[in-house]
Amino acid sequence: MSVVDLKLNELVSQNYIYASVLHYFGIQFYNYSENTLAEVCLSKGLNVRQVIQSLEDVHRKTHQEISLINYPVDLIIQYLKHSHFIFIQRKLPYMARLIEDLEIEKIGKPHLVRDLQLLFPLFVEDFIHHIHEEEDTFFKYILILHQASLGKYQVTQLYQEMEQNSLQYFVLDHHTHDDEMSGIREITNNYELSPQASLHLKVLFSELKSLETELINHAKIEDEILCVKALKLEMLVKTMLKQKIKFN
Repeated sequence: MSVVDLKLNELVSQNYIYASVLHYFGIQFYNYSENTLAEVCLSKGLNVRQVIQSLEDVHRKTHQEISLINYPVDLIIQYLKHSHFIFIQRKLPYMARLIEDLEIEKIGKPHLVRDLQLLFPLFVEDFIHHIHEEEDTFFKYILILHQASLGKYQVTQLYQEMEQNSLQYFVLDHHTHDDEMSGIREITNNYELSPQASLHLKVLFSELKSLETELINHAKIEDEILCVKALKLEMLVKTMLKQKIKFN
């Protein structure tokens, strides 16, 4: 059977990632579960070939881990900021919509639905606050150190920045956010699903597990690569600054 003739629930059952692709075209699969892809595209005025192309692109995307160990801190920060953008602008809004549209009448599990609808917005709010704070303080300070290591600094200003900031504090504070999803993991019983679970819930739990994996990998880059490089950079700049002051 051709893809265009598949009902959306059949299509998404083949690969849960298809649900996110449909979402970006303004299609919530659970609202059209018994309609074929061709029917939905026609009703929404979408180019069915473009939609199919996007669905096929999912299979061509590779998820190879990028090794950042040999990259300078400014490029690592650029990579991390791009990841932050993807989280905030794409992944979290999509998952928020999945949770917002959970209906107890269709899903069952009233306590789970209510808990998710209450907790997830709080998780998103805290997560976004953490990201902005990280970029405005931690990343900003590392970039100042990076510029100083290249000889681009003013002694008084650099000295004040190093007096006001502490990488050790940033690193310790960052560890307190290393398990942001513990609350969600608890109320979902580690994303446990019954065999009778709805497709909507299966897609949601798949996305939650995927997000947790991505956040773990993201934190590893920050903890094991960026922080290590930044601490060495700070020591280098401190030595440079001491020598500069000494000879002046």
